[in-house]
Amino acid sequence: MMKNVLKFLEELAENNSKEWMDAHRDWYQNARSEFLELVEALLIEMVKLEPGLEPLKAKDCVFRQNRDIRFSSNKAPYKINMAALFAVEGKKSNMPGYYLHIQPGESFLAGGIWMPPPEVLKKIRQEIDYSGEEMLRIINEPSIHKRFGEIQGERLKTSPRDYNADHPYIDLLRLKSFIFTHTLSDKDITSQGLIGKIIDDFMLLKPFQDFLVKAVEDVETGEGLL
Repeated sequence: MMKNVLKFLEELAENNSKEWMDAHRDWYQNARSEFLELVEALLIEMVKLEPGLEPLKAKDCVFRQNRDIRFSSNKAPYKINMAALFAVEGKKSNMPGYYLHIQPGESFLAGGIWMPPPEVLKKIRQEIDYSGEEMLRIINEPSIHKRFGEIQGERLKTSPRDYNADHPYIDLLRLKSFIFTHTLSDKDITSQGLIGKIIDDFMLLKPFQDFLVKAVEDVETGEGLL
């Protein structure tokens, strides 16, 4: 599983040009199809964990291979990974979700919410203010801590507006993203048990996801997100 995807991405990283991609279009389509099949299989299992994902198809979750180079000094036209976001509204979502990133030697999975827009971040901070003890209990749960380590995310250098520096949960309130990640080796990616491993890790993150969803679920619709 995924050996062809890893090999394609390895070659793409060494030959990141439109000319190379045009000459290897069939290989790209084959590798992308394999990744879409993986994502579709994961979705079948993910719906059991998060029923709100049921309307999604694999193509709704998988990111484009083309890079947006308009405002980047790096003009390489293609991403050298394949990635998918499992969240309501799929890859376009600004809400909590589960993420899979495949790249030779740099694969990982993650859960949480990355750089949410201001209105969503405000809701998360409000929930931490009200229920910070619950969040601490979740993120320090031994199985999560053993598998994912510490919660990750860029932090403000000072206290966010409306919160004092001596707030009991100030370390969490200073976060601008709320993410757990776990690396996946190339051996993991090519193993027969890949789907089960990914689902097991996502299940560990379910309480963390639920906390974030509870915080932001009424930002857009007033209904549950996942």
